[in-house]
Amino acid sequence: MLEKLDEIQSSALQALYSVMDEESLQSWRVTHTGRSSALMQVFSGLGQLSKEERPLVGQKANQVKLALEAAFNEHSQVIQKAALKRSLEGEHLDVSLPGRPLRGGHLHPATQTLRRILGILAEMGFQVYTSSEVETDEYNFQNLNFPPDHPAREMQDSFYVEAGERGDNPVLLRTHTSPGQIRAMRAAAATDPNNPPPIRIALPGMCFRYEQITARSEVQFNQVEGLAVGRSITFSDLKGTLNDFARRMFGQNARTRFRAQHFPFTEPSAEMDVECFVCGGKGCPVCKQSGWLEILGCGMVHPLVLQNGGYDPLRYTGFAFGMGPERQAMLRYKIEDIRYFWGNDVRFLEQF
Repeated sequence: MLEKLDEIQSSALQALYSVMDEESLQSWRVTHTGRSSALMQVFSGLGQLSKEERPLVGQKANQVKLALEAAFNEHSQVIQKAALKRSLEGEHLDVSLPGRPLRGGHLHPATQTLRRILGILAEMGFQVYTSSEVETDEYNFQNLNFPPDHPAREMQDSFYVEAGERGDNPVLLRTHTSPGQIRAMRAAAATDPNNPPPIRIALPGMCFRYEQITARSEVQFNQVEGLAVGRSITFSDLKGTLNDFARRMFGQNARTRFRAQHFPFTEPSAEMDVECFVCGGKGCPVCKQSGWLEILGCGMVHPLVLQNGGYDPLRYTGFAFGMGPERQAMLRYKIEDIRYFWGNDVRFLEQF
């Protein structure tokens, strides 16, 4: 058996050195080291040998296997170098040819929509105000008139970072951009506590909610919030502002409607729909045959929120609204799954 192993090694090496291309090299590997090779048959027959012969033959077979594998790897490099040399000698490179153009990057579709929204609001006199993505319960809920038993406070809706020292003001990832309302009002009121100046701001940012990911909901999403506070601001001012925004965003012929709704931080509250720009209000799968698309929530700032922001609700009023850039992009481009925005699939991103 030991002599047979020597013959197997000698025959295999002799055949290997005559191989001159990659295809023949792979064929050699299968023939001499594959499952049906003579070497593997020796391993299969070890159980039939005596106890004295088995370790000697097994050791020799392993040595042969290692030798063939090392020879295969070495000869493979020789063949690759030879193939590269033939390629360099046989092919000519024209250095005068123009280089291959680099594919330029572009803005994410969500960022494009976000910038469009902020650009329109800037033209309407809103200043951009940003706040932290990590907030306390006080700013995220308490100052915005969320009752202690509001379902949005539960763990299934919010990502809590830490409980806090006293346990009654935990830290969490903000669930909406509305905490920025309080911070912006307090910053403005600090300049003149007795007569705070009017403000008109847009608050963009990422929000986080502990929800099940579906085609219509994500754990993270962009939001743009608008806030205007001053003297004698009315609901008519809110409607006029949002109607003007809709015409700038969706076209001068865009039709809108307002529906009553409830939000803890506004009173009265409403949702605004825009006439479906896909079917022109006739009804289609995008608008669920209703002819209308809901694009934002809005309302007059609640007196308690004004007070928490440092403004006297007896002297000041204000309105607020919030919208999602991803939702508007989904409506405009007929995108059926919100997960496409964060999937980083180039086939999707290249369409924008």
